[in-house]
Amino acid sequence: MSYADIEPPEGPPCDDENCPFHGKLRIRGKLLEGVVVSDKMDRTVIVQRDYLHYVPKYMRYERRRSRIPAHNPPCINARKGDRVLIGECRPISKTVAFCVVKILERAKERGQ
Repeated sequence: MSYADIEPPEGPPCDDENCPFHGKLRIRGKLLEGVVVSDKMDRTVIVQRDYLHYVPKYMRYERRRSRIPAHNPPCINARKGDRVLIGECRPISKTVAFCVVKILERAKERGQ
């Protein structure tokens, strides 16, 4: 999948200049998949990726995770528990160099 295959979100355009669809931010580099584990920051989410790493000495795999801060444009508005696609972009702040480009699966409703 490439960034050119991703459709802009439905609804009115947002006024965020760091939106890849309605602003001037360009997505280039890696496209990664993960789950939003925190949405407490303003327009930023933490995306966690779980993967297996092979340890040759023990001939086994160990579980690892990486937590990536990503910009969350208002037109996409990813929430905790959502599975999202994030794309690499220029550095937006000290820690943020990715942006949410698509929600692959919404989190299940709470309380049901």
